[in-house]
Amino acid sequence: MPTTSQFPDQPSSAGGGATLACAILAHNVAAHIADCVRSCAFAGQVVVFDTESDDGTVELAQAAGAKVVPAPFINFSQARNYALAHLDTTWVLFVDADERVTPELAQEVRSAIASGQAEGWWVPRYNHIVGHVLRGGGWYPDRQLRLLRRDKAHYDPAREVHEIAIIEGREANLNEHLIHYNYDTWAQFHAKQRRYTAFEAKTLRGEGVQAHPRHLITRPLQAFWRRFVTWQGYRDGLFGLRLCLVMAWYELLKYGWLLRGRGGGTQGERDAEMQGKK
Repeated sequence: MPTTSQFPDQPSSAGGGATLACAILAHNVAAHIADCVRSCAFAGQVVVFDTESDDGTVELAQAAGAKVVPAPFINFSQARNYALAHLDTTWVLFVDADERVTPELAQEVRSAIASGQAEGWWVPRYNHIVGHVLRGGGWYPDRQLRLLRRDKAHYDPAREVHEIAIIEGREANLNEHLIHYNYDTWAQFHAKQRRYTAFEAKTLRGEGVQAHPRHLITRPLQAFWRRFVTWQGYRDGLFGLRLCLVMAWYELLKYGWLLRGRGGGTQGERDAEMQGKK
């Protein structure tokens, strides 16, 4: 499995020139941005869409060879649509700042573009969570629809998290992986899960979903079974068991917030959303 040290600089002439851009959404990701940009150097363009970073992200990205475009942020779907609208290449590979493109994936991306077999390509990821590379529980293969023919793709702007591209045309799977360094600490993990849970509760409420007291038992149990058994979280041993239990807890939290919201109480969601803005 590739590690960070295995991402050599590659000349930008490799691949389809201006046929492909790697697009990176960024906000205060100084710890990751340089390595991320360098791993994307095979593309004709590497463009960082930055939202008011003040930790040196912009300077580090430029030093690594990226073009930086100031970008507003409302939600992830709208941010990706903004990137699509401000690029001029035929293809876009979206890469998060905490991800790395391996040389093997870079080669497969070039081959996929040349093949003309699809307008959207799903990319699997190796997820690194608190020092563990996961093999199950919904964190593997964790395919993401990231390689897009720009004029055939857009995102639903109402979908605030876990955005998925809408493709006008065919979709297919790549075999090589993105490396995703998503959580270094449990504190990072819990902060992001609280934000996701708040967004999901708000989305369900907006769709008119009604929560019932029984959901405080049934939904967490279903979430645990799905992750630990159906999605083979047991393959990750005790660490996998812990993760699946934690995710079941957040399912409980989500339906607890829904119940409170039905009675007018949404303070938990507001607290979590404010955490995400700090």
